[in-house]
Order: sequence, then C-alpha cells, then structure tokens
Amino acid sequence: MRIAEISSTPDHRRASPVPAATSAAVSNHSTALVQIEATIKSLERHLPAHPLPDSFSSELRLALVQLTQLAPFPNSVKLQVWKLSYRLWNTCVDLSNASTSKISEEHAKLRQVAAELLFQTADVAGIPSPAFKAALFFYKTGLVWYDLRKFDLANNCFEKATDLVSNIEISSVSDEDDRKLLLDLNLARSRAAWEVSDRNLAIALLNRSKNVLFGVSRNYNALANQYLTFGKTLLSTSEVSAVNEALKLINDALELCEKGLRVVKRTEETLHLKELRLKTLRFIAAAHLQRDEFESVLKCVKVLREVGSGGDHHPSLSVMAMKAWLGLGRYGEAEKELRGMVLNKGIPEGVWVSAVESYFQAAGAAGAETIKGVFLGLLERCHVSAGAAIRVVNRIIGNGLSHGEGMKVRANVVSELVTDERVVAVFDREGAAKERLPCMPSCGTVFRYLLSVSEHYFSRRGSKRYQTHVILNLLLCSATEHFRSKEYLLSAEMFEKSMLYVPHGMENRILRAKGYRVLCLCYLGLLQLDRAEEYINEAEKLEPNIASSFLKFKIFLQKNDHDRAIAQMQAMPSCLDFTTDFISLSAHEAVACRCLPVATASLCQLLNFYSSGKSMPTNEVVVFRTLVTILSQDPANETDVLRYMKQARSRLSEIGPDLFFGKCEVGRREKNWFAGNAWNSGVRTGQEKNYELSAAFFKLASEFYGVVGDGETEGNDVMVCKSIIMAVSAIIAGEKHRNCTLLETEVRQAIDLLGRAGKILMSSSASIRQTDDQTTAIEPNFFFMYTWSSFDLYSRLSDMSSQQLSLVKTFASSKSCNPKHLLQIGLEASQRPRSNPEVCTFALNTCLASLLASPSPDYQTVALVLRKLISISTIYKGDTEDDSITKIYKQAYRIMVGLREGEYPIEEAKWLAMTAWNRAALPVKMGQIESAKKWMNIGMELATKVPGLHTYKSCMEDYLAGFEKKFCGQDSGKNRTQAVS
Repeated sequence: MRIAEISSTPDHRRASPVPAATSAAVSNHSTALVQIEATIKSLERHLPAHPLPDSFSSELRLALVQLTQLAPFPNSVKLQVWKLSYRLWNTCVDLSNASTSKISEEHAKLRQVAAELLFQTADVAGIPSPAFKAALFFYKTGLVWYDLRKFDLANNCFEKATDLVSNIEISSVSDEDDRKLLLDLNLARSRAAWEVSDRNLAIALLNRSKNVLFGVSRNYNALANQYLTFGKTLLSTSEVSAVNEALKLINDALELCEKGLRVVKRTEETLHLKELRLKTLRFIAAAHLQRDEFESVLKCVKVLREVGSGGDHHPSLSVMAMKAWLGLGRYGEAEKELRGMVLNKGIPEGVWVSAVESYFQAAGAAGAETIKGVFLGLLERCHVSAGAAIRVVNRIIGNGLSHGEGMKVRANVVSELVTDERVVAVFDREGAAKERLPCMPSCGTVFRYLLSVSEHYFSRRGSKRYQTHVILNLLLCSATEHFRSKEYLLSAEMFEKSMLYVPHGMENRILRAKGYRVLCLCYLGLLQLDRAEEYINEAEKLEPNIASSFLKFKIFLQKNDHDRAIAQMQAMPSCLDFTTDFISLSAHEAVACRCLPVATASLCQLLNFYSSGKSMPTNEVVVFRTLVTILSQDPANETDVLRYMKQARSRLSEIGPDLFFGKCEVGRREKNWFAGNAWNSGVRTGQEKNYELSAAFFKLASEFYGVVGDGETEGNDVMVCKSIIMAVSAIIAGEKHRNCTLLETEVRQAIDLLGRAGKILMSSSASIRQTDDQTTAIEPNFFFMYTWSSFDLYSRLSDMSSQQLSLVKTFASSKSCNPKHLLQIGLEASQRPRSNPEVCTFALNTCLASLLASPSPDYQTVALVLRKLISISTIYKGDTEDDSITKIYKQAYRIMVGLREGEYPIEEAKWLAMTAWNRAALPVKMGQIESAKKWMNIGMELATKVPGLHTYKSCMEDYLAGFEKKFCGQDSGKNRTQAVS
C-alpha cells in the first residue's frame, strides 16, 4: 500500500546564521542524500517485468552507512530523509503492484532500507507520531521477510518496530490505527517466534497482547484466532504432551471469545466472535477426541447443538459424535449418527466419506452392510463423486488381512456395491453398466494383471478414466489377495465384478482377454475345468497368445486328456510370442500331474529345438537326463530309455563332450550320471532276463565311460572294461535264453569287443587311477568272465584252439585265478560240440594242483577232477595202456594215502577201485597177462583204501591168486602182487 508522501516542511522556525562547520556537515549530508535520490530515480525508471538487480540495494545501503556516520542530523536533513524514505517505499509498492511474480529478496532489501532511513531519523520534529510511522515501515517489511521464510530478518524488523513504540504509554494511544499496530506487532512477533520453535516466547507475546485489546471486537477476534491457530498446529502432531498444550491454548481462545462477547455490545460486532466461539468449541471437542475423552466430546457436541435458537449444525459434529460413540463401544448410537448424516445435505462429501471410514475401521466387517446402506442412500440423495466411491470401496476391502466369515462379508458387500447400476453410472462408463457378462472367465497370471492396465487409456489424474482405473485396481487387488489366500471362489467373483469397469471396444480387447485368463486361473483353482476351458476359449478369441495356449494345455492335463494335452503343447510354437520356456514349463506341469507321456512328449519337443541349433537357456544334457529319469520310472519304457540314451550319445559325438556335458566338475558329474544310469539299466534288464537290452545298455555304458572330458587325459578304462565284459556276457546269456545260435559275424563282433577289454586287462595299467584318487583294480570275477566269454566265443570258430589254450594259460597264471574257475573252464571245454581236450586237461590238471596246494583241500572237488581227467583221457586217448591214465590212478592212490576214513569221498574211491579192476577185463580176454595183472593190482590196492570193500577185496585176492596160478605157474617164485606205488 502506498503511503502519502511529505510534500512540505512543517518547520516554520526562523532561519538563523549557520556556522562554517555546520555548513560543511550540511554539504556532506547533501552528498549522501543526492546519492540516495539518484538511486531512487533509477529505481523509478526500472521496468517491473525485469528482475531487480542487487545494485540498487547495494548503493542505497552504502549511502545509508555514509549518512549514519554523519549523525546527529539537523531537522531539515531529517525531513529530507523522510521524504526520500517515503518515495523509496512507494516506488517499491508500485513495482510490486505492477509485477505478477512473487516479491523477491531484493525487493525486501529495498523496503528494509526505507525503514532504516526512518529509524535513523525517528525523532524528527514536525511529523505527527513519527515513531508509529517508522514502526509501521518495519512491521510491513517484517511481513515481507516472513512471507519469504526469512524468519530471523522478519523478527529483527518486528523487534525494531517494538523498540520504536515501547516507550509510549499505552493509555495515551488514541488513534485506532496505532492501537491496531501495537496488537499486530505482538501477533507478528509471536508468529515469527513460533516458526523458529520458540514456543515460550510466542505464547508470552500472545499473553502480552491481552494488554492492547482496547475493548475492540476485532482485536479480541484476532488474538483468539491466533491462540486457536497455535492450538490447531499442536493438535495436528498427535503427541500427548502437544495435545494437552493445544487444549490449553484453545481454552484461552475460548476465554477470549467469552470475554469479548461480554465487553462488546453491538450485535454486528459480536457475530464474528460468536462464530469463532463455536469453532473453538469444535476444536476443543476434537482435542478431547484425540485424548480419547469420549464423554467430554459428547458434552461439547451437546453444547454446540443447543447453542442459540437453531444450534450448530457443522458437519464435523456428527463425525465427532459418531467417533465418540464408537470409542464408548455404543455402535447403535454411532450408526444413528452416521445415518443422520445422509439426511444432512450440507455435509460435504469428504466429511461423510471420512465418517464412513472411521465407522468401518471400528465396526469391522460387521459394519459393512451399514456402510453399503449409507452409501446407496447418499446416491439417492445427492451427487456422489467417483473418488468417494473409491474411498468407500477401498475401506470395505481393507488391507486383505481379514479371514473367514469377515472376509466373505466384505467381499459380498463390495460385490453388491460395485455392481449397483447407480455406482457404475458414477464412473460414466458409457453404457458399460448395462452390459452384463453372463460368466466372466479369464486366464493368465494374477499378479501381472495389475501391471498390464492400459496407461494410455487411464491417463489424467482426476479424470473419469483415471477414477475408473483406480476402482478397477482396487477390485483387482482385493481379488488378488483372495487368490493368494486360496479363496478362489471369492477371487473369481471379484474379478468378474472388475470386468464391469474394463471398457469395451477394439482398443481394450487385450485388457479383457487378460481378465478372462485371470478368471480361468481362478476356476482352475476351484477344479471347475469345463468352466475354465470355456473362459480360456473366450480369451483366445480376443487375444490368441502363448499364455492362453499354455492354460489350455494345463486344463487338458487336469482332465487327464493326454492326447489333447500333447497336441496343445505341440501347437505352442505357432504362437507369435512363443518361447521355449513354455515347453519346459509344460514338462514340469506334466510331471507334477504324473502325466508321464505328456512330460515325455514335451521334453522330446524341446530336444528338437537343440538339434535345430537354436540358442536355449537350459543345457541339452539336462533335458536328456530329465527325460531318461522320467522314462526310467516305468520298467516298460526300457526300450525308450535306450533309444534316448543312444540319441544323447549321438549328440555327444556331434557337438563334443565339453558342449554336451559341460566343463570341469559339472561335466564329469553329467558324464558319470549317464554312464552309471546305462550300467544300472543293463544290470536291471539282465536280472529280468532281457539280455538283448542288457547288452545294448552295457555297450552304451562303455562308450560313456570312455569319453574324455575337460581336464581329463583318458576315460574310465576300468569301467569301460567291465561294461564290455558285461555286454558280451549278456550276448552269450541271451543266446542261451533264446535257444538260438549266434551268427559268425556276431561272434567275431563280440570277440572284437572282448579284444578291447583284453588290452585293458593285460596292460600294465590294469589298476587305474579314479577321479577320487583311489586305486581300483578290476575284480577277479570280471577277469574270469572275460576268460570264460572269450573261450566260449573262440570255441565257436574252427581256427581258435591255440588261442583258447593261450587264453586259459594266461588266466591260470594270473592272481585272479582260483580252482573253481579252472574247474568250470575244464568242464565247459569237455562238453562243447567243439571240445578242446588240451584246454580241458590243462585246466583240470592246474585246478587239481591248486586244490592239493591248499592247506585243507576240498576232496569232493579233487575226486571230481580226477574222475573227469580219467574220463577225458579214456575218451580222447583210447589206449588202456596209456601211461597218462595209469598216472592218474596212481596219483589218486597217493592222494588217499594217509587220509582219515571217509575224508576222501567213499563213492568216488569205490569208483576208482572198480574202474581200475574192470580195466583188466579186456587185457584178460586179449591174453595181455601183464596189463591185466597191473590193473587188477591197482584196483585191489585202491580197494584197500575204501571202507566196506573187504568182501570185494577177498574176492579180488582169490581171483588174482587163481589168475596167477593159471597163467603164471612158472613164475611161482616171483612176487604175487605188483605194488601200485
């Protein structure tokens, strides 16, 4: 506001001669004043649209310092200073009024200079109330600094203004403006102190202001209002101590209102005080409510409602009364207050929405029906904004922490509320409320739905579309919480209702398709598979993509419709947004549902992408391993297991072990898994007498064990050797099991295989260092299996006799050899169509020697070997005079010498004695007297070692005596018997 400038000098004193010193001082004053005036003129020419440079305030401040140093001033200079100050002030006012921008700090500095000019000449003569005028400049400048949030500078101005008027007796002040200034200064200082958190000073200044009210209505109103303002500020902090202090300040405000009403008599002056009194009472009620003093709140409300003729009907009274009744647990009275608000058309929307929120927060799910009734009643009574509907729905939905019946009640109320045509119409859905979807279905991941809402459609905050977006998200969040709690029915219902707020039209097809997919997922959770399938079909019509395709696959899995599930999985690559992750996910889902054929088909489909060279997130070996693991769960799938393991071996050969298995420890583990699995499958199928598969598995195992991976110099030769031996053994066992004969080509292939194993066995590296740094040699039984299998195969070919003998000799010289193995080889060699007597004799003789070398020989086996040797010699030698046969009998006799009775098998001893005696029959017939006597003597000597043959021995002796008498009388002087030994 401009201030009238001083146009004339009121100093009428007669001019008197001025001393020379005084003239010099006046000259200096003039220089400073001229400088100030020049700067003011420049400021007057400044364009308001341009920002103020700091040169104006700097020049004025410098001139002010120069002028201050020349104090004291003559009255004429003081008058000139006042003129310049007023001129500067009014220039600042003109610039401020002409500019639309906020007052700057530079502007405040100029006003500060104007006030400082008056401060230096406050004792000027000829100007009425100069102190009040100077104080007014500082007060107004302080307000500018206060608005700029420069509270220290503002307080400095207010204090200077206070100093200027502090020596004036309050009772002597009669001017209304001066009186008003005294109160305004105290209030301004109090506000500045409050802003810098000096509460004690602020309240002290308010109390000091009570002395400058002068019985004026406006002053009472201003001071009471300041008390109330400070009280409201403290009340908003919600701290207990602050609330108590706030209540004291608000009570002081109420006391001032009461006092003012007693002092002021004119009706028009009391209106503002009465209004402020009611407002103060309302805040006192709010303070009591914040302190949970509910009875006091109700008393305040009662007083307010009974004030005057009509009472106070402020909207907040119903809210506070309702909260107080809720605090006392009297929900019936609280509900009456809430329903009464519906009838009061003067209550703003925000107030009753806040009341609804408070009521529901206290009453919980039990108050949901009341909230719905109140809200729908408001819809009938007046216009309700979409924002209000959103807040009500949000409050009923809650934070998702309720469970059981409470959750269901909330969901049902929200469902009824959002489907009411009046609520839908609030959101201006352009007819969407009339389009009821019969059964809203859908599919997809629940939590991605919220992220997929079209931001380009719901753009401007506060617009209809934005409000629709908010209510849609509220419903979706609630539905999502129900889904997470596995309340699929409630979740589906909420998702269906949310579809009412999804716009129709081509631009929203994707959004609606997502809604259908989400609903499909809900009905999958409810196992209502037909309904889920119906909904995903609808989604696929709107947006055919991989998500819809995968959910259809999942439905078919749940229905155990393997054929359709496989067909759906195979159709997935045709989707535009297809990724191979969905095939992997399909396999996982199939395994979880125990649909092994579908899982197998999915993994096979996945393998096709590897062979095509497509980059894949998972290593190919993992897919093969998973596929083999799944197939191995059913013994009927052994053929398929073999097929895919062979396919894995083929891929291994194509891309190399490092790319197929991986490198380092991971690669070694993968290789060992495949090799070990092939070995185990070979053992299992062999035990099931499926020797053909067993041989194939063992061959495959040998190939996997022979792979040289990253960081390895050679394969696992020990396991390669064992696998080959087991494979050939399975081939031979399969031949016997099928009662057929191997072809010569098959025999030679098997011999070639064994040749590889033989090299490992015979090499100096028969003991091979394993990955765990443990030395492991090939077990003896594998050496025997190798020898036996090689011998068997060699015996099938006509040109292999020498190899057979060399093979058996090699085995016999090894540490792996034992008598039982040699006996088995000897017996086998004697029984084959192409028997080999050399091998048989060598094996049995070596076996016999090994048995007799034992500390406690097995004489049952010894007897068996002796009998077999005699039989073979008899068959293949044919000559009864052959010394080899005689040596065998004599060896048998020497073995029995010294044994305890029965230690050598009796029946075998009898057999030896009888066969030796009977061998004399032919020589007797042929007249070969010496040969006959030899065999009779051998038989008789052997009979002496057999218990129970005494009668036979007597007969033998009698016969031998008669024989000698008949054919050998001429030699009666010779010995009658021939010693066996």
